[in-house]
Amino acid sequence: MKNIRIWFKKDFECRYISHLDLNRTMLRALHKSKIPIWHTEGFNPHPFATFPLPLSLGFRGVNECMDVRLEDDNYSFKEIIDKLNGCLPRGIRVFDVTEAIMKAGKIAFASFTVKLALADKPSSLVCAQLGELLEQDEIVIEKKSKKGMKTVDIKPAVKKYEISEKFDFACLDVTLSAGSSDNVNPNLLISALQQKTGEEYEVDITRNDLYNADNEPFR
Repeated sequence: MKNIRIWFKKDFECRYISHLDLNRTMLRALHKSKIPIWHTEGFNPHPFATFPLPLSLGFRGVNECMDVRLEDDNYSFKEIIDKLNGCLPRGIRVFDVTEAIMKAGKIAFASFTVKLALADKPSSLVCAQLGELLEQDEIVIEKKSKKGMKTVDIKPAVKKYEISEKFDFACLDVTLSAGSSDNVNPNLLISALQQKTGEEYEVDITRNDLYNADNEPFR
């Protein structure tokens, strides 16, 4: 048996399905495609699949992945792509299959593109507001934890960022801490910005990639 990593995009209406529903969708596709995937044992066997770092509801994902165990080591990766895409909705498209190299525990950062706009206000204003927020020594926000809400400074989680002005929106490319030990959702930055300015922004978020502690792409 061989551990493989299935790479896919999540967009369109599928942005708005939860991680639980995504898991169900992928398991149904694996079952329907009849790819020789290892199944769990017991009374109700099902294809075994794990997601290294689930994507938040409403986010686009252009480089998402799912890990499964292939029973036939010589099975064609191209056939996996073709068969799965034939069983998936248009918002989820598999574009590559590779052997799993890094373990999920190696994920340390995630990069995002965040588009923000204010109705009837110039994108230059939003860029200025973002710059003021990110130049602060601290960005303090309420964050939900397993023990409830707590006040945290998320500024140390912002590893790098770039703000650019587009025609009708401000674009923030940002890399944040991610993974099991320290995971910062870009929505926390949006919440901090809204608290600072009192504005309600139109927001579109895409997760671009995952990285390990050495800033190498997660593969």
